Order: sequence, then C-alpha cells, then structure tokens
Amino acid sequence: MARSTFEGPVLAGDNRFGPFRNVGYALLAQSATLNIANTTPNTAGFGGSSGIFVDSNGIPNSTTVVYTPSTSTTLTATSIPADSATVYRGFVAYLPAGSRINDILVDIGVITTFTSGSLTSVQINVSNDYVAAAGTCTYAQTAVLTSPAVGRQSFNTFTATQLANQQSTSTDIIQINGEPPLSQVVFTVASINGTNVAITGGTYYFTIRYTQKDGNIGTTTAYPFGNFD
Repeated sequence: MARSTFEGPVLAGDNRFGPFRNVGYALLAQSATLNIANTTPNTAGFGGSSGIFVDSNGIPNSTTVVYTPSTSTTLTATSIPADSATVYRGFVAYLPAGSRINDILVDIGVITTFTSGSLTSVQINVSNDYVAAAGTCTYAQTAVLTSPAVGRQSFNTFTATQLANQQSTSTDIIQINGEPPLSQVVFTVASINGTNVAITGGTYYFTIRYTQKDGNIGTTTAYPFGNFD
C-alpha cells in the first residue's frame, strides 16, 4: 500500500461546483504514546525526562524543544521545570497554522508512579505552549484528577475562548526561507506527588484530530470565494 506526502489541504467529493457542491476537508490526525518509564530518546514510547518533552516526528519519539509562541523567526525555548514535587511530561504536535481542531483525545494506560509515596493528582493541559498545573490553556484542560483512572479522560467544559481558538489554531512558529507558519500544540501532563521523589512510570496516549483550512477559497469575512480546487 503506497503512502503519499504533500503540502496543502486535502479536499474530497464528487461535485466540485454549483449550488450542490459537496467537497469536504479530509480529517487529519497526529498521535503519540508516552511511556514515562522509557527515558531513552529515539525509541518506541520514549516518555521524556526531567525538563524534556517529546515529539513523534522522528518516528519513534524523540526529544523536542517547546518554543514560546512568536511572530518572529527568532525562536526562544520555553523552560520546562525540572522534576520536583510536580513532574511534567509532554508531547508536542505541529499543525498548519489556522487549522481547525475537531477532537482531542487523552487516554491514561498506566497511572503515574513514583519511587515512594503515591500520586496526589494529575492534570492534562492542551495549549500552544507548556502550561503549568492549574494554568490557563489555549485549547483544552482536564480537571485536577485526584483519583485518576485508566481510560479516556474528560476535559472541562470548553470556555468561549477555547472554542474560538479551536476553530483556527494560532500561529506560533514562523519559519525561515518562506516555509509556512506552524501551530504548536503542547500536551502537558502534570503529575503531583507532593514530595521530591523520582518518577518511575506511567503511560499516556494522545491524539489530535484536525482539518487544514484552504486559504485560497476565502474566509467568512473575505469574499468572493476563489476557484482553486
């Protein structure tokens, strides 16, 4: 089975023109599995380490830098806190800027464990940058889970701002040489133990489903629509 990789939105349908145009956008997805017990970069399920988040663009997971969102080509790394009473692990996905987020899935396969003591709480934040526990998220946030359970996690009720942000993801990374801008979507897992002990395990599954918008056919405020598909 062949695989194709190309730039630009994917449109499909059987009636391109006229009042009954039925062309729609393809639903895209990116996902990652983080096994926090695996601290070896570039191996399947690598879960990061103290102050280090991961992405799966290298296939398998590799270390990555979280950047402070900017409108400049000069990139500034965001500092991820070292392990302490709160342990942070995370996954970074890059989307075409202005994408529409259709769904965000977070599953816990194994509850976070420590060398001693028990887990006090877990919170998963989804934003365009690293977000500390109880911080404000661009896209979504779970409650503070004081008794987390294995399985799919629910997000808090989306705020009006988060819903608006999901309709068109922010421009966070400006590339050089005319490459298109990117949206940076950061899944941050905040595991709180309450004492400074080492983390030993935990498995998290992340998926983001989105559609890439076609900038050639206009917007809700810019008419007329073009004919470029």
